[in-house]
Amino acid sequence: MRPDTPADHTTEAERLLRTAAQYPEDREPLVLQAAAHLELAGDRARASTLYDDLLAAPEAGAENPHLIKALKAANLWEYGHEAEARAIIDGIRAAGPLSAAPWQIAAETLEAHDELESAHDFFSTALTLLLAPGEEVPYATQSLLTGRHRVRRLMGLDHDAWDELAGVLHTAPVPLDELHDPKRLWSLGSSDPAELQAEIARLRAELGTYRTALSRPFPVAVLHWPADELRELLTAYPELTEEYVDHATHLNHVEAALRDLHAAGAPNLGIVTGTVPSYEAFAASEATPPATPDLLPQYATTLAARGRATPWPPSRTATCWCGSGETYGGCHGAE
Repeated sequence: MRPDTPADHTTEAERLLRTAAQYPEDREPLVLQAAAHLELAGDRARASTLYDDLLAAPEAGAENPHLIKALKAANLWEYGHEAEARAIIDGIRAAGPLSAAPWQIAAETLEAHDELESAHDFFSTALTLLLAPGEEVPYATQSLLTGRHRVRRLMGLDHDAWDELAGVLHTAPVPLDELHDPKRLWSLGSSDPAELQAEIARLRAELGTYRTALSRPFPVAVLHWPADELRELLTAYPELTEEYVDHATHLNHVEAALRDLHAAGAPNLGIVTGTVPSYEAFAASEATPPATPDLLPQYATTLAARGRATPWPPSRTATCWCGSGETYGGCHGAE
C-alpha cells in the first residue's frame, strides 16, 4: 500500500532502515529513501540525522556525497535552517560535482525559495560543466536543461540556445513554453470553467511526462569489476577466467558492449559495479555456485533493479566509469 499519512511514511521509513541493516551493500539508496519518507512525515530533524549518518560513513564513505549534501540542504531550508542550507549549497558549487543530480536539487531548492537568479546560475554552471558542445545529451542532464528553461521563463528572459535544445528534447504533447508559462499559476485560481479545463489538460500532459520518466525500465546493465575485485574473483573462482582474460581487456569489453547496445537502439543503458562479497551473497540467494558464468548477467540485472546502475554514456567531461580518474572523453570515451 502506498503511504498516504505521516504515520504511513514513518512506517515505511522504518521498514527501509531495517532492510538497509540487512543489506549493507545497498545501504545508501535505502537510507536516502527512508529520509525522503521521514521528510514527508514531517520529521525533518530525523531525516537530517540520516543524511549526516551517511556522510559520516566509515572506510569508503558515501558513494554520492554531493547528492546527500544537496538533499540535506533542501531539507534544512524547509525547517528553518536557511544559513546552513546556503553554506552547503555554496560548497556544492565550489566542489563542482560531475553528476547532474546534486546540481538539480540545489538549483530547485533555490528556485523554491524564490532565489531565481541563484537558481539560474546553478543550472547554467552545471550545464557548462557537464554538457560538451555537439555531444548527445545524457538523460540525467536533460532535467537541468528543463529546469533552467523553467527558471528563465519565470524571470522573463528570452530564449537562448540551451532553451531551444530543451524544447527539442521535450517530448510531451504540450510545448515546454506552455508548461512553464507563469500565467498558469494565475489560472489555477480562476473561476472561468474554460481556463480551469485548459489547466487540467496541461497538468495531465505534464503528469504523463513524469509517469513516462518514472516508468522507464531498469537499465540494460553491463557488469564492471574494479581491478582488485576482479583479481579476488578470479583467485577464488578460476573457472571464470574464460569470461575475464585480464582487467584491461575486461574494461574494453564493457565499453564495446555498451556501444554495440547503443548502436542497436537499446535505451537506458547503465553500468553496475560488482564486488566479490555482494556476488557471493547473490549466488547463495540463488542457490547457484559463484563459479557459474550464467550467474553473472543475472547479478548485473539484480544490481540494476536495486538502483545501483550508473547511466551510460557519461558526459565527456565527467570522470570515466572505469575508475581511472581521467575524463570519459580522454579515457574509454575517446573516439
